[in-house]
Amino acid sequence: MVSAQQRFPAIVGPTASGKSEVALALAARLGGEIVSCDSVQVYRDFQIGCAKPSAAERQRVPHHLLDVARFDEAFDAQRYGELANAALAEITLRQRVAIVCGGTGLYLRTLRWGLAEAPSADPVLRAQLEQDERTTPGCLFQRLLTLDPETAQTIDRQNPVRVLRALEICLLAGEPASALRARHGFAAERVPLQVWFLDWPPDALRQRIVERTQGMLAHGLLDEVSTLLAAGVAADSRPMRSVGYKEAVDVVTGHAAETGLAERIVLSTWAYARRQRTWFRKERDVHVIPVTASREFPFVVDQICKG
Repeated sequence: MVSAQQRFPAIVGPTASGKSEVALALAARLGGEIVSCDSVQVYRDFQIGCAKPSAAERQRVPHHLLDVARFDEAFDAQRYGELANAALAEITLRQRVAIVCGGTGLYLRTLRWGLAEAPSADPVLRAQLEQDERTTPGCLFQRLLTLDPETAQTIDRQNPVRVLRALEICLLAGEPASALRARHGFAAERVPLQVWFLDWPPDALRQRIVERTQGMLAHGLLDEVSTLLAAGVAADSRPMRSVGYKEAVDVVTGHAAETGLAERIVLSTWAYARRQRTWFRKERDVHVIPVTASREFPFVVDQICKG
């Protein structure tokens, strides 16, 4: 566990909000290193679709928690918290500034507040639940809605991993996951963070998503997905089900036309960005920084440095 005397800056926000650009500038200013907080960037060989920092960026500023898992490896919020905590401690030991950066809200919450005690995953039960969902799409969410309506109302129902886990907890613990969280309380920080949320006007953020999507396709997203599939990466693996990759997989495997691909990715990404905004706005002790243009990023870095 890192020292409670050290409060680490964390740059968060929706996809395409400029988190990485701000974190890189902040690291250059402070002599820092970046600890990624992204649930897809942890996977090796996934680059374009998750906007992983380039080789040049990683050479300029050291990055941590990139490329730490295989596509078929179990990787969850608890594992992220363990690795991120170790990275923060190691960076601090070298008297460098650790900067957390990313948009995966659950990972950030786990790192900062810890996880409520819950039953471990049950492979047999999971296999049965996954089979049920394949047979009757949407049935897991409906069961969760019955057993734990509080969690069902707040969970990202488009994320099958989280829906399955929430239902699994209910079935194994014999009580709702929301009850476990209520007992936990999330009252004390396990890792002290100073969280900065980059808040764009919706229209401006959507335009940035459009431009980012166009850039990904121009830089070879479809080729990346084709290469991954040819190398044996499963089309239904967790990283391949993420926004952007899922739509590209459908095209490469012939389940969707390439025409309209950019529009489909933008639509999915925008829906995801809205969920991210909602998540971070509900988090406690988050500093909101309004941003209207990327030229304001130096001002954002100044604000963060002033605390």
